[in-house]
Amino acid sequence: MSVTSPSSTGASRADLVADAALALLAERGMRGLTHRAVDEAAGLPQGSTSNVARTRQALLELAVRRHAEREARVLALAELPDPSGGPEALADGLALAVHRSLTRNRALLIARYELALEATRRPELRAFYDRTGAVFKEQLGAMLTAAGSPDPARHVLSLIAWADGLMFSCAAGSFSSRTPDLEEIRTGLRELLEGLLGERAGGSDRG
Repeated sequence: MSVTSPSSTGASRADLVADAALALLAERGMRGLTHRAVDEAAGLPQGSTSNVARTRQALLELAVRRHAEREARVLALAELPDPSGGPEALADGLALAVHRSLTRNRALLIARYELALEATRRPELRAFYDRTGAVFKEQLGAMLTAAGSPDPARHVLSLIAWADGLMFSCAAGSFSSRTPDLEEIRTGLRELLEGLLGERAGGSDRG
């Protein structure tokens, strides 16, 4: 196999190693992730990965950090509508991010599931993994607050659980043979936000 990350061209040695690690996780699972395999996948001389990440823990942390960087670009939070646009604008932006993940970045999703499962067995990786996801949670909480959520922390959990459940089901679960289109995802998110925010989700033209 070879690494086909959009960031491979001109990438640093650490990024190239991390991209190869993520590709291996998606293709072969955690058992297929070895320093030697990463060297081969990245097209690097043997021993190169060990020079970047000497231990397995260091390699996993490198993969988690790189995954967070690449997933942030997929989610494109900077492109989401201004949260002052209300719940409908938030649903539209999140739907686009979820659809991008399912249609263009399925391997990145599968790599995330492998890392998340490994984090349940490695407390030191769990703390590192959770820290990388904290920024997205904070941003989503701020958006929900601006959209009128009376309990942003609880609603962040509900939204992430809904989106993660959909993505897992369609990438690796019982709906893996079917990917919902953008409008289906948008409708589901609007319905969820209406349930969470009540009248606040009905748009600014309501009494």
